[in-house]
Amino acid sequence: GSDKDDLGFFIRDLFTRLQIGGIEFKKKALESLLQLLNDNEKSTSLVAKEGNVGYLISLLEVNSQPLIREQAVLAVSVLASSSEDLRKLVFEEGGLGPLLRILETGSIALKEKAAIAVEAITADPENTWAISAYGGVSVLIEACRSGSQPTQTHAVGALRNVASVEDIRMALGEEGAVPVLFQLLISGTSAAQEKAANCISILASSGEYFRALIIQEKGLPRLMHLLQDLSSSDTVEHLLRTISSLSVLDSVSRILSSSTAFIIQLGEFIKHGNLILQQISACLLSKLSISDGNKRAISSCISSLVKLMESPKPVGLQEAAAQALVSLLTVRSNRKELVRDEKSVMRLVQMLDPKNEAVSKKFPLMVVTAVLGGGSGGCRKRLTAAGANKHLQRLAEIEVAGAKKALQRLAGNRLKSIFSRTWRE
Repeated sequence: GSDKDDLGFFIRDLFTRLQIGGIEFKKKALESLLQLLNDNEKSTSLVAKEGNVGYLISLLEVNSQPLIREQAVLAVSVLASSSEDLRKLVFEEGGLGPLLRILETGSIALKEKAAIAVEAITADPENTWAISAYGGVSVLIEACRSGSQPTQTHAVGALRNVASVEDIRMALGEEGAVPVLFQLLISGTSAAQEKAANCISILASSGEYFRALIIQEKGLPRLMHLLQDLSSSDTVEHLLRTISSLSVLDSVSRILSSSTAFIIQLGEFIKHGNLILQQISACLLSKLSISDGNKRAISSCISSLVKLMESPKPVGLQEAAAQALVSLLTVRSNRKELVRDEKSVMRLVQMLDPKNEAVSKKFPLMVVTAVLGGGSGGCRKRLTAAGANKHLQRLAEIEVAGAKKALQRLAGNRLKSIFSRTWRE
């Protein structure tokens, strides 16, 4: 307790000297404050409580002595990026406007610190609306276009925060953010690339207006090219989401469907990506009109898709995997590939088991029906040998949709031969 009391007294004394002292006093007080903030992480909340953050922000104004302004920007930047409460306080005390002016006209070092604070403040959607009130969108875009690498990295983070707020999202299109975002996607630091990719993906999912702007920037070939080059899975995830949003356009869907390199890339993500990449890739595969040749080219991801059907999370993954399989299984060699893989057959049969509640029965039923679609005796034999018959009969008895059809296909020739025998007799 006494340490905290001592620290509280020290902070109050600092701010008194800051407010009433001459320039040298102010400089020394700010130096002590910065040292305290840097040495002691817990001191930030105490500075907010015992100090005078509003006065600190008043030192950001242009008429302050340059060195004092510089140290004040450092202090405000540390405070704003240290916690949710503090970024709220900096915002409520009027910090956003002066920080944006520094981002526009300050020295390189000051711009970098201001960008950190603006990114932190805009992480709270309740503060983000004020960006447009201060004309901040064009300031952020310019910082992304011409700032130093650290400035770009934080300014694009702030743009991503702005993109998440529907009311001011349109300003990003009107002020020309899309070409600048692509520039960062190609040449920024890996952190800037990830934030730019995230921002583009938010814009692409928001509606036709931004999808058209992205296409206009030759966004599709650039995204497809970057997908092969980038290694960060987060960035790749955002790029793939953007491509998925663009694929609602027929022209895009046609280009993606006919690109063997892209289809093979999706197959690789399904085999080796994280769950989110696997889900987006499976969704795309199920929606695109892929040629039989391209379906054969990615037959090696079939066993991975069967495995994904067992995964209850993320929501929608089981369905995406099942739909993708149904699409790939229209090709005879792919059906054979699946039944040759004992593990996949066992997995499918276990998913059909009425006692297995982890998977909705419609998904394995869709896939089994697709496997048996070509009428191959070999496929039927393998599934029967693995015990599919008893599960299908039970599902048909309790009238699960699709079970009767699958059972008929599994019985196949046996039924026909019984019927034909009865007919002959």
